[in-house]
Amino acid sequence: MTDYDQRLVDLYDHDNPDGPDHDFYRTLADEVSAESVLDLGCGTGILTVTFTQGGRDVVGLDPSATMLAYARGRAGADAVNWVLGDSSSIPRDGFDYAVMTGNVAQHIPDTDWERTLLDLRQALETGGILAFESRNPAVRAWENWASRERTTRETLHGTLVEWQDVLETSPGTVELRAHNLFAQTNETVTETLLLTFREQNTLEQQLNAAGFVVEATYGDWRRNPFNEGSPIMIFVARAR
Repeated sequence: MTDYDQRLVDLYDHDNPDGPDHDFYRTLADEVSAESVLDLGCGTGILTVTFTQGGRDVVGLDPSATMLAYARGRAGADAVNWVLGDSSSIPRDGFDYAVMTGNVAQHIPDTDWERTLLDLRQALETGGILAFESRNPAVRAWENWASRERTTRETLHGTLVEWQDVLETSPGTVELRAHNLFAQTNETVTETLLLTFREQNTLEQQLNAAGFVVEATYGDWRRNPFNEGSPIMIFVARAR
């Protein structure tokens, strides 16, 4: 993949702060008495470092060198083993808890997604827990993402002007182009993301084929049951 612009990585935690999603994954780690944690697609490590509380063995893995460099510089980073790569780069097995947060699952295309699940199953002990979320395609959230009007805000890199283009390239596949104009240098950085929206039944079948049993599917971070109008699907699956 093309790596992220450093200026956008510097803004990532501000735009994606610690919140109820992170609380969900931390609480679940406590509930399953996790001792070893794999955070696949860890990004800047804002959640990853918090898993180390209680002396847990934690691995944070991400395909972005720029994201990982940022993660290594945050408080508590020394307690995490940071790894550059995708699921094929998981350094070992024997984990009892693995997560993919921030809708990481949607950033993995179909050609790699089922392999990713198999890699995660290999990395987890029998009985280990995998948890992740994905947006509900029935809600069609992307239809509200395109921004006709440009927005402006002040950042540590000066004035930033932002707008987005969205295109559903095929059923369940959405191309998001996020444009970022740094006014100080008059430079526009465009990030192009290809997101895959998978149905609940599809994800359950893929998890089962990879060696998991779905134990719960929630529709929000308060653990209400998933229904067709829920904005997200939060899966908790056990390795069998």
